[in-house]
Amino acid sequence: MVLIFGFPKRNLSLLKKLMPTNFVQELRWRGLLHDIMPETESFLLTEMTKGYIGFDPTADSLHIGSLVQIIILIHFQKAGHIPIVLLGGATGMIGDPSGKSDERNLLNQETLEKNCNAIQKQFEKFLDFDSSVPNRAKLVNNYDWTKSYSLIDFSRDIGKHLTVNYMMAKESVKKRLSSEAKVGMSFTEFTYQLLQGFDFLHLYKTMNCKLQMGGSDQWGNITTGTELVRRKEGGKAYAMTCPLVKKADGSKFGKTEEGNIWLDKSRTSSYKFYQFWLNTSDEDALSYIKIFTFFSEKEVSEKIKEHSETPHLRLLQKTIAEEVTRLVHGEEELARAQEASQILFGKATGEALQKLDQATFLELFEGVPQSKIKRIQLTKGMDAIAALSAETEFLKSNGEARRALKENAISINKKKISSDYVIRETDLIADRYILLQRGKKKYFILKVED
Repeated sequence: MVLIFGFPKRNLSLLKKLMPTNFVQELRWRGLLHDIMPETESFLLTEMTKGYIGFDPTADSLHIGSLVQIIILIHFQKAGHIPIVLLGGATGMIGDPSGKSDERNLLNQETLEKNCNAIQKQFEKFLDFDSSVPNRAKLVNNYDWTKSYSLIDFSRDIGKHLTVNYMMAKESVKKRLSSEAKVGMSFTEFTYQLLQGFDFLHLYKTMNCKLQMGGSDQWGNITTGTELVRRKEGGKAYAMTCPLVKKADGSKFGKTEEGNIWLDKSRTSSYKFYQFWLNTSDEDALSYIKIFTFFSEKEVSEKIKEHSETPHLRLLQKTIAEEVTRLVHGEEELARAQEASQILFGKATGEALQKLDQATFLELFEGVPQSKIKRIQLTKGMDAIAALSAETEFLKSNGEARRALKENAISINKKKISSDYVIRETDLIADRYILLQRGKKKYFILKVED
């Protein structure tokens, strides 16, 4: 029986499905290719291979700054290769100096373990770890092979193979040493590239992993790994990086005034996540549609053309917001985010408002004045006049409240009410809030306390 890459000849149809497609070309047209080691593209077309990206667990959730790397791993698996997620349970204790102007706070083992467990669950939404396909994804933690490695062993086995001159020539090191802040670099951070190189060497030896990927600021660390593989094992390893995503105005991608946009909805609600993408500028949307969605090159061109013909409709932004929110949070959360967005524009029903969770409701109506009432008042039933004026001071007087009700200008939870309406617990949003409204723009919130 003839074998081709280990597959019987009669299974050529299966082989065809498993043979890698051009992963590098896919990244290239999407603007996701920055540096690439010679021969990497041709190597990836010859066989199914393992490639990894490292993620330092500095928090218990990844944010959208990591989303590009996640998407690259998704493309890698779709192209027929085996993606490896490396969690930096060990390197996270030190901190990568690349792109940093000062030293990062060190985390303890307990915190890192908690963060690693949370991030592992996030990755299970993006990559196929469990199916029977030969290229199912793998997840490893470098703490597992670093924890018992002694300093003497590390110095002899790893440090001996790379000179200080080689390490000093790395851009991440040179920038820190010449920075205006004059904070210098500790020995701890200086050794980071050796530890990252050790990771690559370990995966090369134990899992036959021959490719490391990452952001462009990681090029020095990644090539340290390929050099270590060459010098210590006489092997050939490959490297490639993607550009760091920035906004067209030069500001940092993924940051708002409030901080990071997180992938965990308990940190950043699905509504706020959706709104981030919806508020993308036209210029940024032209690149984001390629980077953050999985449409084909032809489909992307068609969508850009359609957007250019009617830019006021913001079709690209809506498409990106839908696709990325669906990818990260799922169909149900996307629907909730869209419903929440409609509430602001006055197109949603009271039922949609009452489906909101507490975090989303408060984000939607941030800055709206509030008044507190006791839950027992709703248990007994609270008449509309009391809710509007005497009890809450939403309106100035009972007389003004009666006039507004007579004019049909008052809504509770987006539903018009009359003077005989009685507010009860069934009106509560997220079991704690009631939204009062006069006309289209004047809002007021009743917050219920037990």
